Amino acid sequence: MRKIFYLSSCSTCKRIINELQNVHEFDLQDIKTQPLNKEDLEMLFKRSGSYEALFSKRAVLYKTYDLKNKNLSEVDFKSYLLEHYTFLKRPVIIFNDTIFIGNSKKVIEEAKKAINEQ
Repeated sequence: MRKIFYLSSCSTCKRIINELQNVHEFDLQDIKTQPLNKEDLEMLFKRSGSYEALFSKRAVLYKTYDLKNKNLSEVDFKSYLLEHYTFLKRPVIIFNDTIFIGNSKKVIEEAKKAINEQ
């Protein structure tokens, strides 16, 4: 599978996608216009092993809901991920059997290395 969950209005996501070779071979899903559904989220969970790993603690709603002061469970993370696209750490890149979550320099370098050296 080759798929990227991203936000089209995010300049970081756009930059990362532009740096990937053969991006035309990927299914691109803009999470704002095509939000995560239960099947998408379950597939991401199986690959990542955790809803929390997929969850962005930098989202504006994270601060708005004051979630940092709550003891969130995996069930809570799942619920929030399904509630609003902003809670997904992005981009999420699936390349064959590997998942790359977020835009940290290390994660993106690993993704580019895997994808660009295929």
